[in-house]
Amino acid sequence: MRVSAQSEAVETGAVAELPHIADPQKVAPKDARALSRLFFDRLQVLEEGTHEYQYARNTLIEMNQSLVYFAAKRYRNRGDGQMDDIIQVGTIGLIKAIDRFELSREVEFTSFAVPYIVGEIKRFFRDTTWSVHVPRRLQELRVTLARAQEELSVSLDRDPTVAELAAHLRIGEDEVIEGIIAANGYTAGSLDLPTDPDQAPSGSGRTYADITGDLDPGMELVEDLHALAPLLESLDERERTILAMRFGQEMTQAEIGKHLGVSQMHISRILSRTLTKLRTGMLTQN
Repeated sequence: MRVSAQSEAVETGAVAELPHIADPQKVAPKDARALSRLFFDRLQVLEEGTHEYQYARNTLIEMNQSLVYFAAKRYRNRGDGQMDDIIQVGTIGLIKAIDRFELSREVEFTSFAVPYIVGEIKRFFRDTTWSVHVPRRLQELRVTLARAQEELSVSLDRDPTVAELAAHLRIGEDEVIEGIIAANGYTAGSLDLPTDPDQAPSGSGRTYADITGDLDPGMELVEDLHALAPLLESLDERERTILAMRFGQEMTQAEIGKHLGVSQMHISRILSRTLTKLRTGMLTQN
């Protein structure tokens, strides 16, 4: 069936099977709008997971791909390197719109889909522009602070202080400082950069990686032992004795039971109960 003929069938309300479209992306936008109504109508009655359902859904995605390219045009200045990513996330928005659209909404699918597509693209830039993950609240605060700093710099003829920014935005100084610190996550430099800006990029000399400290595994052990001390003091004498024998003297449960005159099973129950108590206490403190 020709596309134009199928469009006429849709417009007149005729009931027809889904046509086979060899290349949905080549369907003209006018025909795509008409055909989309037919495909959405059939999609509502088809069983999800069937071959016909997948064909209808995939064809809707391909026929309306032009909406993604339309929305992506406004981001051309981001560079060709990111355009593929923009198209990809925009298509995700298109798919979400297709899965949530209902003909009963009495709205054109194009009007319904574009906000979904643009929303996904904006979310992509919001989430990937930051080098370090920063909460949404602080991302928004960074923008507000940048605008306030620009305004105050003009009126004061100098960079504003934290107190002046706080007063201007009517927020606390601690919140301003938090926003300034969070702004450092917007960009990140390489640890391979030389510490001396005038150093020739010959690979010689110290880099930031050479002078950046690493995590000391012993520090975590010290913190755990410090947190464990009061929990051990809360145990009764028998529990502490059994722990000392098991982990301090590395005695087996059978040896501990023989030494204390009780069964190995009894020692096992005491150890299990004691370790659970300590583990729960450690998790509560963290």
